[in-house]
Amino acid sequence: MALLEVTDLQTHFRTPKGINRAVQGVSFSVDAGETLAIVGESGCGKSVTSMSIMRLLPSGAAKSAGRVTLDGRDLLGLSEAEMQAVRGNEIGMIFQEPMTSLNPVLTVGAQVSETIALHQNISRAELARRALEMLDLVGIPDAPRRMNEYPHQLSGGMRQRVMIALALACKPRILIADEPTTALDVTIQAQILELLRDIQREHGTAIILITHDLGVVAESTNRVAVMYAGRKIEEAATDTLLANPRHPYTRGLLAAVPRLGRAERGRLAEIPGLVPDLRKPLDGCSFANRCPAATEFCRQYAPALELKAPGHVAACHLAEPHGGRA
Repeated sequence: MALLEVTDLQTHFRTPKGINRAVQGVSFSVDAGETLAIVGESGCGKSVTSMSIMRLLPSGAAKSAGRVTLDGRDLLGLSEAEMQAVRGNEIGMIFQEPMTSLNPVLTVGAQVSETIALHQNISRAELARRALEMLDLVGIPDAPRRMNEYPHQLSGGMRQRVMIALALACKPRILIADEPTTALDVTIQAQILELLRDIQREHGTAIILITHDLGVVAESTNRVAVMYAGRKIEEAATDTLLANPRHPYTRGLLAAVPRLGRAERGRLAEIPGLVPDLRKPLDGCSFANRCPAATEFCRQYAPALELKAPGHVAACHLAEPHGGRA
């Protein structure tokens, strides 16, 4: 049994202009010690998927259905008190923007200590010791001094390290990292990714890495799930997907990655068109209006996720199936 299994997850938002179907029937799993990437452009449903797993969406405006099981226990069926015991303790999350996720009026040490105190009944002295230990773990220099500083006094890279310390404070079995290297320079990006790999090797932590950066995916993950317009449209082992993508959207994402040594010096490749409005019913393939190979059949009938090669599924009528459905 997978450590975490998401089955037919659906999350809809009520808006003044209708129901926004942000996540539509997404399924995936992640094992202990594995890194799964969820990739796609902005607005495809990646972050909503992660927030749905953590049950951090506003209950009045958002509704989730399906199953999210952790060791066979359905998280969507837990009470709020039970879910609070899961957040941070069994599943940690690195949020997308550390400057807005950290509390600006509390010191770094106080915030890490508070996270530990929510789940563990230990003394104040032990809390301070554990908080200092976590800051050391994530590579913050001069950690005793940084304990007493506020988020605005830290660089972007150090704030991101504090976010990782908060997510790992109670040694969760699963870490969800939502765009953990966004807005960081390439040197700091590499350091953050290496830190996550070191933590995974040491503790066997499962990681769900949410990103739009396929360069990050190539060097940091075991499997990749590609999302588009709220749906999973392709999934395979990382090496397989990067070498032989089956969905035209995935091929478009890969073609848009800047590469050194290209003979041509023109504009980067782009995917023309716009993502469909998820408040409106959609017939056919959600990518048909942007796909250069789309047929009338594609526009009328939505493709199911099918096995296109061993361990490789895609939702595309034009990719030859290997046999069977996902």
